[in-house]
Amino acid sequence: MSFNMNRINPNQTQVFFHDGRFETLTNEELDEFLLHMGISELNYDQNAFES
Repeated sequence: MSFNMNRINPNQTQVFFHDGRFETLTNEELDEFLLHMGISELNYDQNAFES
């Protein structure tokens, strides 16, 4: 599943999926989402991911 991320404030990130969906996640929700996607470390300078 491919997605892009955009940090909108220090505590929230929008995740845009390539099928048109998007979600706004808190830092805790983002950590859980990334673990679920199999991404253990995140470089916030990079905002496009594919798994």
